[in-house]
Amino acid sequence: MSIRITEREVNGVAVLDCSGRITLGEATLRETIRELVARGQKNILLNLDAVGYVDSTGIQELVNSFISVSNQGGNLKLMNLQKRAHDLLQITKVYTAFEVYDDEAEAIASFGR
Repeated sequence: MSIRITEREVNGVAVLDCSGRITLGEATLRETIRELVARGQKNILLNLDAVGYVDSTGIQELVNSFISVSNQGGNLKLMNLQKRAHDLLQITKVYTAFEVYDDEAEAIASFGR
């Protein structure tokens, strides 16, 4: 099963509720984020609560998305990482590049700081 993304907006932040898997060849996430940035959206929160699997190429997709948004003056943050994704981000040492939250209200509020 590939990734499915539902987009919603909360206080000016684009929240992408993701489910499924983030793996090699998964262009949906990249394209969705690219479209948001093209529309002028600078604050993006990825809710990964229902993402059951992320492999190393999925981590690369997250990093590339982070870089793309940052290069446009925006912020990409993560929320509700499952244990496997959390561990993989730490093992690959990219965890520190992301702001990661467990609470949506706190994550949304962080964009205003």
